[in-house]
Amino acid sequence: MTDEDWVPKTQLGKLVAEGKIKTMSEAIRSRLPLKEYQIVDILLPNLMDEAIYIERAQRMTDSGRRMNYSVTAVVGNGDGFVGVGRGKAKEAAPAIRKAVNNAKLNILEIRRGCGSWECGCGRAHTLPFLVVGKSGSVEVVLKPAPQGLGRAVGDVAKIILRMAGIEDAWGFAKGHTKTTVNYALATFDALRQTSIMKINPALKLSTPIYAGSVANAGSVKS
Repeated sequence: MTDEDWVPKTQLGKLVAEGKIKTMSEAIRSRLPLKEYQIVDILLPNLMDEAIYIERAQRMTDSGRRMNYSVTAVVGNGDGFVGVGRGKAKEAAPAIRKAVNNAKLNILEIRRGCGSWECGCGRAHTLPFLVVGKSGSVEVVLKPAPQGLGRAVGDVAKIILRMAGIEDAWGFAKGHTKTTVNYALATFDALRQTSIMKINPALKLSTPIYAGSVANAGSVKS
């Protein structure tokens, strides 16, 4: 079914279809549950997606050997919106599609700024403050970095930060970081903290902050 054939079933979907909600920021701030990935397709038409981990498992049955695929994917527009999701299926293509759609349902708007004391460029190119994310045994710490440093993080975190629109960042992780799924989810959880944590209005940041709240701030759907 294409987006043109989409018939919204939720309140948020109906508001989007009627044109009463025109941006993803408005959809998130409405705090209505995001349960239809077509909403994200309409509000963020330039969304990118990438599979960051594909796991294949085999099991023997009476009818022979069966394959199962588990995929972790990330979506983002490179400008403040990012989501991570997981999907499982008997074939790779459906598993990837399911993971991408679940990542859209987990999408959130992050805050960006220029929180590094070494900078002061006035651009929202990095994180506004230090954030910590956890998943399983993995803990990821992301710090603001000066302009031009790049993404000084691991390969998996680098993809997620790129999708989110973070150009510069320091980062390190501890725990079982070889568990790619937990590493990805911990990075995503760290970015989630930028939209959950409150900022003291007395602190004058040199860059604008992209405010946003998480409509479904629970665990990543799979």
